[in-house]
Amino acid sequence: MIHSETCFFSMLRESLCFVALSLFGISAFTTAVAQVPTTAPATVSASAQTTDIPVLKGITAKTMTTSRITTRVLFAGEEKGVPVLFLHGNLCSATWWEETMLALPKGFRGIAPDQRGFGAADTAKKVDATRGMGDLADDALALMDALQATKFHVVGNSLGGSVVWRLMMQAPERLLSVTLIAPGSPYGFGGTKDTAGTPCYDDFAGTGAGLANKLLLKAIRDGDRSTATPFSPRSAIRNFIVKPPFIPANEEALLSSMMSVHQGQEATPGDITPSQNWPRFAPGKWGVINGLSPKYAGDVAKIWSAAKKVSVLWVRGANDLAVSNNAASDIATLGARGFVPNYPGKDAYPPQPMLDQTRTVLEKYKRSGGDYREVVLENTAHVPHIENPSEFNKYFHHLLQLK
Repeated sequence: MIHSETCFFSMLRESLCFVALSLFGISAFTTAVAQVPTTAPATVSASAQTTDIPVLKGITAKTMTTSRITTRVLFAGEEKGVPVLFLHGNLCSATWWEETMLALPKGFRGIAPDQRGFGAADTAKKVDATRGMGDLADDALALMDALQATKFHVVGNSLGGSVVWRLMMQAPERLLSVTLIAPGSPYGFGGTKDTAGTPCYDDFAGTGAGLANKLLLKAIRDGDRSTATPFSPRSAIRNFIVKPPFIPANEEALLSSMMSVHQGQEATPGDITPSQNWPRFAPGKWGVINGLSPKYAGDVAKIWSAAKKVSVLWVRGANDLAVSNNAASDIATLGARGFVPNYPGKDAYPPQPMLDQTRTVLEKYKRSGGDYREVVLENTAHVPHIENPSEFNKYFHHLLQLK
């Protein structure tokens, strides 16, 4: 189990002024962030340095147009192999899956798209946040339709895990297995107080685009590839996404991928709705960060009530700062630590029990005829498939090869 206190102070030791990015790559912070203008550029395309990210040997990149979107899709393995769909997290792209795809067992075909709002996906296609992860789930299904893949294994990390929850609600009959890697809670990110996903406030205050770390997003727009500040993308990777002192072998490509996020008021961070409740903002209607608000999570009961169920593998790092029952990126955790003023207290706004919510949903799934396995990898943070590939692949490949 994660020891949240240890994780929190471990992060503070990395940088005294760096509180957190969220599990989706952003965070609430102190007044230093508040001083940065909150109005994002109307539209910011991917930085010029991210438009042609090289791929590893054995990976093929193609531009595909489906019934919903045009985007870059990475492929690995046998063309006629059993399809395995990989869905990336926030502030990244399909690039983060390359090593995992190359390690697939014989007989499988890895497929990883740049999701809407990221990488080489069409910048004109926006995320309607009021549908939660609906747009991204529909994009994934449209891609598999275009590839004539009726059934497929699906893997999601972080934000991608949130899309997988939606696929389990929406199209369980299409899935062969599910692998969740440090997924967001099925009830969304932030602002809920118990394992049933009960909101702290009726307007879901404290969730959505208002959580965005404006300093990080500005550093991305500026193309900052240094470690000069704790808010640079490279610092975020090294100090938060992975457990120090680990440095990914493919860090330059991962960094370029991180910088490919589409920015704007209809992209990332999205629009913000004022609130009378702490911390004075509620989710807007555009962009993936707003889509991750519990306000738009949908009917989570569909996960365990679905007639078709498959085996689920849930893998998480023991040192994940982003996803825990007292996550360093949760605005309630920050408020309780004094980083966000006027915190109303844990009775009114406790830290979201992210892990307990996920485990409760999967236990209901199991009692309803499904099965799942929870695996915790030591000395690992938010991307176990990159930080600890041998251990991750041991469990992942076993799931894929189950008869």
